[in-house]
Amino acid sequence: RFYTSIFPNSKITRVTTYPDLGPQSPFKTGSVMTVEFTLDDRAFTALNGGPQFTFTQGVSIAVVCDTQQQVDEYWAMFVAAGGKPVACGWITDHFGVSWQIDPKLLIDMITDPDPIKAGKAMQAMMTMIKIDSEQLKRALAK
Repeated sequence: RFYTSIFPNSKITRVTTYPDLGPQSPFKTGSVMTVEFTLDDRAFTALNGGPQFTFTQGVSIAVVCDTQQQVDEYWAMFVAAGGKPVACGWITDHFGVSWQIDPKLLIDMITDPDPIKAGKAMQAMMTMIKIDSEQLKRALAK
């Protein structure tokens, strides 16, 4: 419910539970197996594979924001819920899922066809925890 509470146009669409899999199963009968949900009208499915499967930064969910205000708001909600800021716009939420909270401006800058501009943007990003659009603009102006 945390994710659907912070993103607009979001809802849980289905929850499935584990059936009785016998005494050898690590899953308790009736515990959540999958949750299907939408975040800003994008569909996701989460699987409860048990404690033997942990999250890593090898997989992250990217949230591209139209404004710095959106970046700030999402960042604040993740931190308020126990999220841990990492670097370069990454934050790990209280479940251990990695997120990239980036302004669209950053994506535009680091994919600029001019390698000098893209490099300046990338260098600036590497110094940040939460991405700051104004700081990116200043770095590109140098």
